[in-house]
Parts: sequence; structure tokens; C-alpha cells
Amino acid sequence: MEEPSVLDLLKAKIKSIGQRRAVELEDSQNVSEELNPASILDHNASPSAEGKSTTVVEQPLEPTTTGDQAGKKAAPFGRLFNFPWKILTALILAILAQGLLEPPNRSVAAAASLYGLAAFLVIAAVLTREWQLLPIPEESIQVFSIKAKRNPLLISLPLLVFAFLTMGGNEFNLLNVFLWISGSFFFINAFWETDPEKPKFIQRIKNLFHWDGKIRITGWVILLIAVSALVLFFRFYQISQVPGEMFSDHAEKLLDVGDILNGQYSIFFPRNTGREAVQMYLTAAVALICGTGLSFLSLKIGTVLAGVLTLPYIYLLGKRMGNKWVGLFALLLAGVAYWPNVISRIGLRFPLYPLFVAPVLFYLIRGLQRTNRNDFIMAGIFLGLGLHGYSPMRIVPFVVVIAVALYLLHPQSRGNRVQTIWALIILAFVSFVIFLPLFRYVIENPESFASRAFSRVGDTERALPGPAMEIFITNVWRAFIMPFYDDGQIWVHSIPGRPALDVVSAALYLIGFIVVLIRYIKTRNWADLFLLLSIPLLMLPSTLSLAFPDENPSLNRTGGALIPIFIVAAIGLEGILSNLRRNFRSTGGLVAVILIGLGLLGWTSANNYDLVFKQFSNQFLLGAWNTSDIGGVIRGFTQSIGNPDNAHVVPYPYWVDTRLVGINAGFPERDYALWPEDFDTTLEVTAPQLFIVNSQDTESLALLEAMYPDAVLSYYDDQYDGKDFYILLVP
Repeated sequence: MEEPSVLDLLKAKIKSIGQRRAVELEDSQNVSEELNPASILDHNASPSAEGKSTTVVEQPLEPTTTGDQAGKKAAPFGRLFNFPWKILTALILAILAQGLLEPPNRSVAAAASLYGLAAFLVIAAVLTREWQLLPIPEESIQVFSIKAKRNPLLISLPLLVFAFLTMGGNEFNLLNVFLWISGSFFFINAFWETDPEKPKFIQRIKNLFHWDGKIRITGWVILLIAVSALVLFFRFYQISQVPGEMFSDHAEKLLDVGDILNGQYSIFFPRNTGREAVQMYLTAAVALICGTGLSFLSLKIGTVLAGVLTLPYIYLLGKRMGNKWVGLFALLLAGVAYWPNVISRIGLRFPLYPLFVAPVLFYLIRGLQRTNRNDFIMAGIFLGLGLHGYSPMRIVPFVVVIAVALYLLHPQSRGNRVQTIWALIILAFVSFVIFLPLFRYVIENPESFASRAFSRVGDTERALPGPAMEIFITNVWRAFIMPFYDDGQIWVHSIPGRPALDVVSAALYLIGFIVVLIRYIKTRNWADLFLLLSIPLLMLPSTLSLAFPDENPSLNRTGGALIPIFIVAAIGLEGILSNLRRNFRSTGGLVAVILIGLGLLGWTSANNYDLVFKQFSNQFLLGAWNTSDIGGVIRGFTQSIGNPDNAHVVPYPYWVDTRLVGINAGFPERDYALWPEDFDTTLEVTAPQLFIVNSQDTESLALLEAMYPDAVLSYYDDQYDGKDFYILLVP
């Protein structure tokens, strides 16, 4: 073989340069298309063989050179240009903006400017591919038959009819509960789809106990356990001390629970404008199982458990809207957050709203994504149960309908619209079957069931303070900025006047909101649009307070919205960390990303710890009356020289609820009020007596001292101003 001449080598070199130049030109064209702002509006969808739209997922840009070649070719200016400065700057600006909205010294204009710059940088990062969007996981569409199993359906219908007929008088009994539960079981079974490839239920139970002798603990499992432990700490820590006192609503709840323990099993509890049943039976179970009796602790254990049981569905829904990291971050952010923690600890029905919204949203979104009938059935079950929980849940049927409508209007539903409508009908029937006892009560007592809701929406209790639409628009705006600015003025379940989110979570929520919106614009995926729209929809129980606009916003009636809010925040956090990791590929870069993630999560945890266990706890005790102190005095009296019948609390305007005194003293069914006009009834008592008198009620105190000149008077000096009282002991 002849050696190539110099001319041959020169020709080969020129040909190589030409080929490389052609490749560079082609790459530059591709890059220019990617950087074109108009490209963000593309659907990135192409029709598949079945006529459905298939989302084209953006994948992270991988380096084209490795090893020494990359090191030789990378210039300092190239590394600087590729540095993810837009992501980091957007994060810093968003945190600084939210910091400026923290009370008491706020700068709204500066915060709005910084948030605007942060939003601009997030959009720029997406346009320049510095931020690559996380796709929504796709699943294959399932086709199901709309037919029901005949025998279970025929069995269920008469059972449900007889259950309805026997539920009159607002009373559960053994017969109607059996008819209702068995009828519901057969009705659900009639529509439940069985997968022949899955093992039967008994076999799955056996598989749970089958152990091959190996213990498999992955790094992900350890991480999930650590996050769960942190969340449980935040939810159960100081449960008996935070919050430290009850108020009148707790007395009403415990009286209802006492009715259950005394054998009165109501479907709806009409006391105090009416309450649904779930919390009452849950608290009764806690009182019996934990041995805590009719107490504030029993109420708090039940509601804290409700808050904790919400978190697994937040994780699953986050995973469905992104990946397992989105689910984990949503679990952590919501688990340590001040908002859900406070409404769970207060001991009222507030956490029952997010408790049932979370599974409804999860099963509904999953059911629409894969058109699975069983998911719709599960959504119907939780929707029906939720209607027995807390009245804001009554907005969720409308949210479900809107979700299905959004799905039907988007290309993802092409070819599945008819069966989706049938699935919605099945969901509605299942939820109605679960709702059946309350439906019977509604027929018999429509005003009792709806009075509180209508008193807020309409003018049944007071005239609207202005034009309805104007009030509503103002309410919507105030609720929309609630995570960033003001969570309302209701001190019993919030820190008045501060944002509903901490600094880090609020910044992540703003970033995540923009990212989800961009993802929707690019992919036109209905789930993104619904995730964003579900936030104002689930806030409607608060924003529809037209007659009492000062009650909006409120953390309790907007509680369902915390689920999509924390998922959106988690999408923002996952996007920041994953895209930083994509740009920082070295080991040092990985360490930096981990430190940034831990720093953000540590910051939000510390901030929320301060909000719940210091700020909220202290301001709550400042506002609540110290009935536990008065109850403790009476308890000491009864355990030493007296008995419960001879202790009395003299009522005074805007002072303690004397029923709460009895609960704290250990006598939950006793009201210790003794009005001054009834003082004479105590003269016949020869045993020792105890009188508790408000520190400002000098008139009643003088009357008692005149009646009992030998009485011993002492003064209880409370640590909080205005909560002192007199103790008058009659030997």
C-alpha cells in the first residue's frame, strides 16, 4: 500500500473541517429553535396510532464530550456561561421577596418587584433550557365496560332502600348501620373491576406474611423513614401543651362526644348550628381506646391523626404529578408546615377537609389519567365519607365535576370521553350511597343542615355589607395572596396577619406555580391546569363568606387548598435541585446541591417550629381564657376537703366558659356556673365550699364576703395579664 501524499492529507483535512462545520450549523439551528420564545407555546404533541396525543418529554441535555476531551475543550467563559445563575438568582430573589413580606416590618412594593424578577428568571431559565421541565408520568389508557355485576347490584338496592327508611329520627342503630354498610358493600362490588392477573385478596394477605429471609432496605427507604420521623415529631410534639387551652367550641364538641358515650348515636349533631359526625365518633373511639376520656387531649389526638393520615396521599399525589422526589418534598413541606399543623392541633373538625380532599384528588386524577373505574369508585367513597366530616367538603363535588370537564376539553381524553362520563356517574352514585344517612337527615331537617353555610353566603343572618360580586372578587384576591401575605384575623387557629406559608415554602410555591403554568402552556396537559385551578376552587368555602367577609381568609375553610399548594411548592423545589444537579455534574456539584436542599429544608423546618411551638402557642394563650387553671383549683379542692357539688364559678361578661372549667376539673358533664342571684342557695350547705370570682367582679366578691365572713380569700396571679381571679374558700 502506498503512503498518502501531502496532497491527500490536505484534502482529507479540508473535508473533515467541512463536515464539522455542517454539523455546527445544524446544531446552531436547533439551538435557535429551542431559544425561540414562541416555542414555549408549542403543544409538543403528535398523534399516536390510536388517535391520542402523545406528550413529547424534554430530556436533560447530556454532555457530548467526556473525560479529558471535555476538560481540554471547556473554556472558562464556557463554564461561566453554562452556570445555572438564573435558577439560583430566582431562588434567592424569591426568598428575599418573601422575607420582605414577613411581619411586622413589610415592604410590599419591594417584595412585588423581587418576586417579578424571580418569575422572569424562571421563565428565562425554561426558555434557555437551563431549567428542563419535569414531565407528568404517563400511563396506558384502560378500557372498561360500563356493565355492572347483576347479583351484587340487585342485593344492594333493597338493602339501601331499607337503610334509608330506618334512618329516620337522626339516629344510627344496629339495624340501619348494618343495612347501610352491607348495601354499600354490595353496590361497590357490583361496579368494582377485578384484574384476573392480580392475585386474589386472600393470596395478597398471605404474600404480606411471606418472608424469604432477606431484609431489603434501600437508601430511598431510609430517606423516607427519616422524613416520616421528622414529620411525626412536628405533628405530635407537645400535643398536650400546644395549644394550651380550650374555648367554647370544644365544650360543644365534647358534649356531643358525651352523648355518644352515653348511647345517643346521632347522624348529624345539631348543637351549636350543626356538625357532621366523623369527628364525634373518632373522638369517642380515642377516648375509649387511649383512656383519655372527655378531654381536650382526646379531641387533639383524633384531629392530629387525621392530619397525619392526609400526608400519604399528598406524597402519592405529588409522585403522580411529577416523580417520587416531588412526592417526598410535598410530604416534608406539608408535614412540618405551620398551616396544616395548627389546624390539626386545635382539636376541631378543620383537618377533616384536607383529609378527604387528598384521596379524592389522588384517585380522581389517577382515574382520569388511566381511565380506571376502580379509581373513580375510590374517589366516590372518600367523597361520600368527607361529606360526613366538615362542611367545606360540600364544595368538592363541584370540584370533581370541573376536573372531569377540564379533562374532557383536552386532547388527552380523545377516545375516552364516553366512558369517562360513565365513570363520573358511577363516582356520583357511590358517593351518594356513602352519603345516604346524612341525605335522610337533610330531607327531614334541611334548614338545620344548611343554616350555617347559607348564613355566610347569603343574608339570612345579616345583610351583605356591599355588592355581592365586589365582595367575592375581593375575597378571592385576599385568599389568593394568603400564602404570601395574610392568613386572616382568627386567632384561635392562626397567627393573625402573617403569611400562611413560611419564607422558604412561599418562595418555592411561587416558583412552582410558574413552572406548572409553563408546563401546561407547553404540553396542554389537563392535570396541570386542574392542579392550579383547584387552589381557588378549594378556597371557595372561605371566599364565599359574603355576609362575613372579615372571616376570609381563614386557614380552616381553605384547608383543602393546602394539598395542591404544597405539591406545587414541591414541584418548584424538585425542579431547582434536579436542574442544579444537571448543571453541576461533578462530585463537588452533587455535594453543593445536597447542601442547598438540606439548607432549604432545614430553614423551613426551623421557621415552622418557631411559628407553631413559640409564636402560635404564646399568642393563643394570650387570647384564650385559663380554664385549665380554674379547673385545677377545683380539682385540688375536690381531692382534699371538698366535693364537686360545692365548687362554683361566678359568671362574668366575656369571661370563661364554665362548662370548660368542669371538663378541666375532671367532671366533663358539670357546668360550674353559679349566678349571683342564686348565691342564697349555698347558705344551706354545711360542707366546705369554693367560689371562683373574676378579678374585676368586685360586686359579686363583696356579696359573697358579706354572706361568709369567715371565708378565706386568696388571689390567683396568672402569668398573663387580665387572667387573674379570686379564690374564696368557705370552711
